Formats: sequence, C-alpha cells, structure tokens
Amino acid sequence: MKIWVKRATTAACAAVTCAVVVSSCGFTGSSDTGAAAAIDAFASALSRQDAGSAAALTTAPGQAGNLLTTTLKQMSAQRVDVDVENPVEYSDGTATFSVTTTWNWDKGRVYEASSGGTARKLSSGWKVTWDPAILHAGLPAGGNLRQVRTDATPAPSVRSRSGRVFMYLQPVNEIVFDPSKTADVAASTRALVGVIAPIAPLITPQVISEQLSATPGKPITAVTLRNSDMEVLAGDPARVPGVTVNRTDQLVMADRRLNSPLEAGLTNYWQAIRDATAGWQVEMVGPGSAPRRLAGQQGPPGPDVHTTVDQNVQLTLGDAAVEVGQPATILTLDAQSGAILGMAQNTYAVERGIDIDQPYPVGSTLNPVFDAVGRVAGQQPARGDELLDRLGLGVQFTVPGASVPTPGRPGIATIDFRPGQGQMSMANMAAFGVAMARSASGQPTSVPPFVLKGVPTKVVGGDLGGLDPALVGPVQQAMTATAATGDASDLTRAPGLRALVGTNGPEGPGWFVGLQGGQVVVIYTEGPKSGTAALQVAQKYFTIK
Repeated sequence: MKIWVKRATTAACAAVTCAVVVSSCGFTGSSDTGAAAAIDAFASALSRQDAGSAAALTTAPGQAGNLLTTTLKQMSAQRVDVDVENPVEYSDGTATFSVTTTWNWDKGRVYEASSGGTARKLSSGWKVTWDPAILHAGLPAGGNLRQVRTDATPAPSVRSRSGRVFMYLQPVNEIVFDPSKTADVAASTRALVGVIAPIAPLITPQVISEQLSATPGKPITAVTLRNSDMEVLAGDPARVPGVTVNRTDQLVMADRRLNSPLEAGLTNYWQAIRDATAGWQVEMVGPGSAPRRLAGQQGPPGPDVHTTVDQNVQLTLGDAAVEVGQPATILTLDAQSGAILGMAQNTYAVERGIDIDQPYPVGSTLNPVFDAVGRVAGQQPARGDELLDRLGLGVQFTVPGASVPTPGRPGIATIDFRPGQGQMSMANMAAFGVAMARSASGQPTSVPPFVLKGVPTKVVGGDLGGLDPALVGPVQQAMTATAATGDASDLTRAPGLRALVGTNGPEGPGWFVGLQGGQVVVIYTEGPKSGTAALQVAQKYFTIK
C-alpha cells in the first residue's frame, strides 16, 4: 500500500485533521527511485550480509556500517532473511515500514526479530533513516546483536581408572606477548621473564625470542598460568608493555605433578562431548550494560570421560622418563586387557613431538618376530601379512583419547622388507606386547590398546585375532633369553621379565618392549646410545614403581 499524507503544521493540525487527503496504490517496489526501492535494496543487502552496501543506503553510513558489520560478524548466520512489510510513503518525503529479520544457523537454529523503521527523501534520493532498532527493537546506539555458544554446567571431568578426577576444567590466564605493541621488544621480554620467574623459571629471554622468531610480528603465548600461579608472580604481567592477560578456561590435570602426551587426545575427546552438548544464545549487547538474552537453547551437561589411566602409574612414568637427557617416552598397559595405564615423556621428547601414532624405525628390535613370521609364512606373502596383523604390527590403530588421527600413517602392511628397515608406532609395539602377554597366559588372541572405557579402538589395514603357537613360541623364547642373558639381563627389580631390546644403529632410535608384573612396558628413545637410554628408563621405572 502507498499512502500519501499531507501533514499540517502544529498550530493548524487540529483544524485540518478532517481534511487529510489519503490516497492509496500499490507499493510493491517497482519504482527504481521511490521509497520502496530504497527500502527493498537495504533489505536485500542485509539478506546478502553485505554491511557496506546496506549502510550506504542509510542516512548515516558510518554508524550503520560499524553496527551492521559487528552484528553480522558476531551473529555468524548461515542465512539471513529480511522481509519488509506494511510500507507507507507519505507526501512530505518520508516513509515507514515494518521489517522481520530471520537469522538461520545449522541444526535448525532460528531467531526471528520484528522491528520497524523510517525512510527519508534526500537530495541524493531515498535513504533508510538509520536507527539501530531497525535490526532489533530496543537495540541501543553503539550496541549489537551476537550469537554465542553456551555450555552446560557442570563441565564433564576426565576420570582415572579408579574414578578419581584426573583432569577438570579450570580458569587459566594466558600471558600473551605482542611484539608490535611495545617500542622495545628486548626490554619487554626481560621484564616479562622477571615477572613470571617465580612460577615459570624455564621461560627465559631466549625461549621467548625463539617463539617470536617462529612467528615474526605475531603475538605469542609465553605461558598459561592457573589463578593460584598468578598470586606468586613477581609483579603484574599486564603492566609490561606489549603484554596482555587473557582469562579463559582450560582442561588441566587435577594433580599438578602429572603431565602426559595423553592430555591432547583426552582433551580432544572431552571437547567433542562439550561440542555435542553445546547450546546457543542470541544476545543484545549495549554500552555499559550486561548482555541481554533474547533467545537460545541449552541441553543437559555431557557425561564424564572415564579412562583406564592409573594416576600412581602415571606419576611413576613421569619420574622414569626424566632419567635420561635425550628424548624418551614410556607407555604402560595392562597386559591382559590392553588398557593404557599411563604414558609420559621428558621435555626432549615433547620438543620432538613424539606421539603414540607416528611410526618410527625399529631397527633390530623386532628381528626375532620377523624371523618367526618368515619361517611360519614361508613363500606365502599373504600369510605373512596376516601373521603381522594378528600381532598388532601390520595394522594402524586410532585410539580415542590417545591418538591424534593423521592421514598417511599406516603400520607395516606386508613382510616384503629387509630386517632393520621396518617402522612401527608405539601403539603397534604396545599391541604386540599385549599379544605376547596374553598368549603366555593362555589367551592366544590379540586385542587393541585403549584408554577410554567402553570406547573401542579403530583398527584398519588388517584384523587382530588368534595367534599361531608356531609363531608366538619362538618369540616368547627370544624375549625370555633377552631378559635372562641378553641386552636386558642387567635390569634388576623386575622378576619374571621378558623383553625385546634394539636400536636402529648408533644414532638410534632405541626400543624396549617388556612384559613384567602384569604390565606391558614400551619405551622409545632417540639420539646416540638410545638403546642404552631405553634400558636406563626401564630400570628407573622398575626401581620406583
């Protein structure tokens, strides 16, 4: 409808009220120059999420552009539908209209807001009179709409094998250094190091300089501290030029003495639960006022994550891993079930990025196994493949809560190799150790390693299953001999030990796979004399466990 209204002055208003002339005709936006065209163009630009074009059609492009840009970015909608209704154009060069804006996201999330606006005919043509309320009734100047994620409380925790809390969500403080925000990077670096020294003495000027060099000109997180850590600092890090403190939440170890390469996998799994149970909320944000909830939905909190990790074993592993001054990682499992009891590594291994999934050269470590496979398989390559698969050596594992899945990391798929040229992951070696332990106890079948109770490990590239006595017998004998008279014979406080030990040459890496006390122990080391280093870590573990 198009309604022309001749408005009288205030003094004459009462006298001419009855003389108002009203005429109507179609207001369909067919005119290229009328109010309808301008309003429809504004709505169309907003529907396209084109803040610049929409703002240019208003009486205040600068103000409109800022608010529209912020709102569109923070609403982050997949689709915006803008419907103009009840437009009325007046003969004095003004117009009014109603508008319904519908914000659409994935998973059927929708928020609809109805409001209204006006337009004016200027020398440059018709323009929508800018008012934040066009987007949402009551939206103030300087404000915006936003769609935020919500998470149910309490947050799930990660629990150990005994049911105790192993990891939980805690407030943390990210100490962020931005070199572009200080006139003297070196001075700020020294000042920051001095402030955090009481709690993070290993963060030196050199460490920060190396971080800055790795990402030139970009901010780096020097350290992440818990609230209790902040209380013992030598000052306020935020007062150092270029440094800000970002407060957030993070899944952390309940026992601060513990750290493990399993943290990344457990955090990923925990985060997947949080993501699956996350809610959403649309808020109106205004200067000087708390965000106002407009709509949203939140479901119940997710379940706790129950693991097979033994906190006492984990602590012992951590002490064993630091026994040597070269990369060392140690993994232990329950010898019958394949449950991972813990995994630890020293800082050298952390820097190298050693993990449970990546294949590493095994050198001579598995020669007794490969010899046995060759004898049993004979001239049948397919049979050799099957035997390796059954031992857990010819397959690839994805262990939820431990693995960080990466394409292109297969285990050995055939026995068409030369001794000393094979590669295995720590997961492969762990599965092999468990297979040997189960076979020795009268359960001649292999099982995959796992760390989450009730969550199966994915096995690709082959099948686990029954173990051929003709294969495992000679391997068991070789493991017994290695512990009794071979390279592992000097180990003490490890009654009943059976093991395989080997290196990939003088520069490593080195391996130790041992069965003892109902556990499978897998140790991987790198660097010169890595075979000796693996034995040192093993001895430390057997001594203190």
